[in-house]
Amino acid sequence: MFQKILSSLFIIVLNLNLIYLVSSEVVKYNDGDHVEIYVNKVGPYWNPHETYHYYSLPLCRPNKIEHRSLTLGEVLDGDRMAKSMYDVRFKEQVDTAKLCTVEISKEQIEKLKTAIEDLYYFEFVTDDIPMRGFVGQLEEGNLIPHTHHTYLFTHYDFYFYYNDDRIIFANVSTKERAPSKLDDVTAPVELTFTYSVYWEKTNVTFANRGKLLRSTGFFPKSLEIHWLSIINSIVLVFLLLGFVVIILSRVLRNDFMRYNAEGEESLDDEDYGWKLISNDVFRFPPYKPLFCSILGVGTQFLALAFGILLMAMLGLFNVHRHGSLNTAAFLLYALTSGIAGYISAKNYRQMNGENWVWNINLTACLYTVPFFLTWSVINSVAWAYGSTQALPFTTIIVLGLVWIVIGYPLTVVGGILGKNTAHSFDAPCRTKNICREIPPIPWYRSTFAHMVIGGFLPFSAISVELYYIFSTLWGRDQYTLYGILAIVFIILLSVTACISISLTYFQLAAEDYRWWWRSIITSGATGLFVLAYAFFFFVKRSNMSGGLQTLQFFGYTLLTCYVFCLMLGTVGYYTSLKFIRYIYFNIKMD
Repeated sequence: MFQKILSSLFIIVLNLNLIYLVSSEVVKYNDGDHVEIYVNKVGPYWNPHETYHYYSLPLCRPNKIEHRSLTLGEVLDGDRMAKSMYDVRFKEQVDTAKLCTVEISKEQIEKLKTAIEDLYYFEFVTDDIPMRGFVGQLEEGNLIPHTHHTYLFTHYDFYFYYNDDRIIFANVSTKERAPSKLDDVTAPVELTFTYSVYWEKTNVTFANRGKLLRSTGFFPKSLEIHWLSIINSIVLVFLLLGFVVIILSRVLRNDFMRYNAEGEESLDDEDYGWKLISNDVFRFPPYKPLFCSILGVGTQFLALAFGILLMAMLGLFNVHRHGSLNTAAFLLYALTSGIAGYISAKNYRQMNGENWVWNINLTACLYTVPFFLTWSVINSVAWAYGSTQALPFTTIIVLGLVWIVIGYPLTVVGGILGKNTAHSFDAPCRTKNICREIPPIPWYRSTFAHMVIGGFLPFSAISVELYYIFSTLWGRDQYTLYGILAIVFIILLSVTACISISLTYFQLAAEDYRWWWRSIITSGATGLFVLAYAFFFFVKRSNMSGGLQTLQFFGYTLLTCYVFCLMLGTVGYYTSLKFIRYIYFNIKMD
């Protein structure tokens, strides 16, 4: 029964084209063949994630709306394509053709005026080529006397570029004819919509049309390489590596000489330092199920990040549509759930944990539950707004089945393997039954101070690049430099590892052996700095507004910062553990 369900699910996933590839079905035309134009969505230009169906505006619409079947990536991207009334024929020029005449009431006029004032844009799609333009035009005059006029574009000019029997590129223009003024009109008013079609031959081949789509469009072009940001981050990494390798190695060499010295003269020197806590430093932390679950999910997100970057650099999904990235991320998250279960259960078993079932279930829910709760609120608000960002019920069922049938079982299987293959913790020092008293800690060695240092330095290495990433995810820019992004990601992990080792040494030198949770908290504090930057970006660097867009931005940004905490906290723990094992293996123990 389970195998039948799994097979059916994979068939559904394949039919939905779960990985939304750039290349799509090749459409070839003969002269005079009908070219289908789909109307897709409208929305405020400065609120990229607030989109509505095109037919939500009082414009030309057929008597019966026929929707096109969509891939999962298109649904996640907010697409809701429907057939339009445009009669376009391959290679046939149309000077002026009437589309329809619409009688618009007073309420509908106000709706159109509001949309134009909010800079609504529309998106059409033909042969998987998006065509975008503004719904209308807003004119603002002098301050005194102030003038405010709204105009609706009622004529569209379609430009098609073809090579042999294939469409290479398409565009729509609204500037060739004068728009219709919506101010001071007597409702109801009749508006006539018209269109023109122009065809032009091009030498660009169908295989290269993707470059043409990237270089020409309604939204800004792709961002360029930010060498200043990269050089700044690389310099920071070298400085930190120099600090850890040179300065810390010198300090450790002196410590090793002092602790390994033989004779009576060394006894007076052994009353301070990290050797005194050798019997407590490997004492397992409290809340072991939660601790191990963080390590499991953090390792999973590390694998997920590298997987997405690799797929992006190989061009395995459409980098210009967020739905493609969301689809790839969701599928990889489900498939990498076994990593989380394996790492969590393995560490839990090494720490002598007994309730491994609770540990695996906690691992499975550590991210999925906060994500589901956040998404539920956002999706409900989007549904109340009538936005196309609200997922249909069938899509929700498919995504839920993917997690239930693939994600959770893989977590359990990984947990069983981790539990059964775990070896002993192999601590180089024995742990006493009674804890050593921790001396008073100065303020600059407190958890808060370490969080500030451990979070700010990794954040400073990526702060410049964060602007471009936020501008891509929450703006209109297009970021396709995934090789550079991979370098920055490696820099982030390197800085986090260096800072974690340094802070752990300072903590142990102060005879504080509670490094387990501290290594996760201080390294994961970078997520808090990213959250603070998100507030700054929303207020000072973006033009986003409105309840729906604000909720989406901060809801998903909180989840992203949560992922940063889990992922970087895991890096901090493993590097600290490696460092502590090294220093205690290299001293003579009593």
